[in-house]
Amino acid sequence: MSAYERVADLGVTIESVGRRRYTEATTSGFERTTTEFRLSGDGLTGRGEDVTYDDADHDALAGTDPVDLEGEWTIAELSARLDDLDLFAAKPPERETSRNYRRWALESAALDLALRQADTSLGNRLGVEPNPVRFVVSTRLGDPPTTDRVDELLAADGDLEFKLDPTPDWPAEAFVELRETGAIRVLDLKGWYEGTDVDVEADPELYRDVLAAFPSAVVEDAAFTPATTPLLEPQADRLAFDYPIDGVESLESLPVEPGWCNVKPSRFGTLESLFETIDYCDREGIAMYGGGQFELASGREHVQTVAALFYPDGPNDVAPRAFNDPDASPPYPSSPLRPSADAAGFDF
Repeated sequence: MSAYERVADLGVTIESVGRRRYTEATTSGFERTTTEFRLSGDGLTGRGEDVTYDDADHDALAGTDPVDLEGEWTIAELSARLDDLDLFAAKPPERETSRNYRRWALESAALDLALRQADTSLGNRLGVEPNPVRFVVSTRLGDPPTTDRVDELLAADGDLEFKLDPTPDWPAEAFVELRETGAIRVLDLKGWYEGTDVDVEADPELYRDVLAAFPSAVVEDAAFTPATTPLLEPQADRLAFDYPIDGVESLESLPVEPGWCNVKPSRFGTLESLFETIDYCDREGIAMYGGGQFELASGREHVQTVAALFYPDGPNDVAPRAFNDPDASPPYPSSPLRPSADAAGFDF
C-alpha cells in the first residue's frame, strides 16, 4: 500500500474553518506574510500554512468568507471537493504557483485534524518511525557578498552545514573561504526562477566556479543553456531540482535524470501528488531532501515531519525558524532535530 493510500481513507469531521495571518521580518531582508488555515471538529484543530509570497493575495483572502468545508469526509473526498473550489475567488493570484500553496494549506490542515481525531500521528498512520532530521542553514552572502554570516554561525556551532545561493558577484576569495569550511552541502543556482527577486542568470563562469570549488556538494536548479549544458550533463548525479518540481510529470520532463530532488510539500498542492512523487523518487533512485518556504507557523513543523519520515539524512533546508529571524541570537538549535515521541497529528 502506498503512503497516500494509507491516508486517503482517513476520516475527518470539520465543524468550522478559521484563519490566522502571520507577518515577520527575515534574515533575507524581506518581510514574510503567511496565512494559517485552522480546521476544527470534535474539539480539536488541524493547521496548515498558506505560504503564498504576495501580500496582495493574503489581503484578498482576508476579505473573504471562510471556505465551505464543513461536514464529514475522507481525505480523498475532501481533496475531490477542493478540486471544485476556486481558492482565489476574490481575485486571481499574482502567480499561478500560489494555487498549489493554498491548496496545500487546506489539505495539510485536513490531514492534521484527521490524524488528531484518530488519536494518532502521521508516522504511526504510515507505519514509519520518524528519525532525527539533519538540516542545513540557508543563507545569502549579502550585498556586497561576504562570508561574515557563515563565519558567525560556525563560530556559534562548528557542526552547522549550509545551503548557499551563489551569484556572479561572489568574489574569488569567497569560494576559497567557503570551501575550506567543509560545511557547504547545497549550492542553489536559482536558474529556473523567472520574474522573481531571486532570479540568477545562467552564467557559465559562475557554474564552472561552483562545480569546481565544491566538488561534493549538491547543485540545485542549474539552468540548461547551450553554454551551461556541457558543464552540467557530466554532473547529473549531483544535480538537484526544486523550483520546477510539482509532481512526477515535472521530474520526468527534466533535461537530465537528476541525482537529487528538493521536496517542498507546498509546491505539490495535494497530498496525493506529494506522496506519489516521494514514491517515484524511491523507485528511480533519486535522493531527496526537504525544503522550506520561510514558514512562520505550522508549516515549518510539517516539512520537518515529512523529512523525518522519508529523508532524514539529506541536506534538509528545514532549519528551525530562529535561523530566519533577524532578532535571534545564539545559542541556536543544533542539528539533527529530534522528533517528539509524543507528536500528534502532523506535528514534528
